[in-house]
Amino acid sequence: MTTVPDPGPRSGRSDRLVEGEFVFTASDFRQIASILHAHAGIALSEAKAALVYSRLAKRLRSLGMRSFREYCALIEGVDGVDERQAMTAALTTNVTRYYREPHHFDHLRDQVMPALAERARAGGRVRLWSAACSNGQEPFSMAMTVLEILPEAADLDVRILATDIDPNMVAEGRAGLYRQEHLEPVPLAQRSRWFSKTGEGWAVNDTLRRLVSFRELNLIGDWPMKGRFDVIFCRNVVIYFDDATQELVWNRFVPLMNPGATLYIGHSERVTGPAAARLDTAGLTTYRLRGAS
Repeated sequence: MTTVPDPGPRSGRSDRLVEGEFVFTASDFRQIASILHAHAGIALSEAKAALVYSRLAKRLRSLGMRSFREYCALIEGVDGVDERQAMTAALTTNVTRYYREPHHFDHLRDQVMPALAERARAGGRVRLWSAACSNGQEPFSMAMTVLEILPEAADLDVRILATDIDPNMVAEGRAGLYRQEHLEPVPLAQRSRWFSKTGEGWAVNDTLRRLVSFRELNLIGDWPMKGRFDVIFCRNVVIYFDDATQELVWNRFVPLMNPGATLYIGHSERVTGPAAARLDTAGLTTYRLRGAS
């Protein structure tokens, strides 16, 4: 690992962005912001400097580093792949809950699933994608919604892909273990049917697990999926991207959507760019790809 001399906290430098244990300059911030944007598409303004400092100072201590200059040298180098991932995880916010923005799940249940259930029962393929799944509460909410209309879904050709850039979140989703407070939005009937009480909380049961597959995926990286989807949830993610990256992501979804497929986005997001010409509004922050289903 390349090391860079530490100017030291008592150097009297006036270009610090944040006062603290480590010298953190505008140049350090720009370097970190540039790497984060290139790696994950996330745009950081200098107004986030204090947040960046507080979260990454923990990484510096963990790595035994003495300066942000040293840290920047690591994440820019060929040996910095793992730390770039750790940095991205530290700087992203994983806010999620079961049935978040419940109107989307109502729409999925009432407007989308009846036709998909008919197709699945006739032997057809049905695919859903949670494109920023965090720790699994969104895709498991999708699974419970599917099972309301199609109780035998796990025995048919129906599957939910759950992806996230943060490997820690993907691991939590695969584990399927949630604290009591996480389950508060889940109705008691659903909770008792699809979860089992454990010593410290609740565990997802086998039926839900069979429906959902978790994978790591960077939305601005390579997408290995070949088949098309009937439903995509991509909510409260692109708000962290600049306009050009938002348009890129929306446009990449379109070729992976079946005609008539549904896209659900976050409450403060909107589809822009070429994709907007292919998607019709189907409800609040809900879009449908033009074409017969």
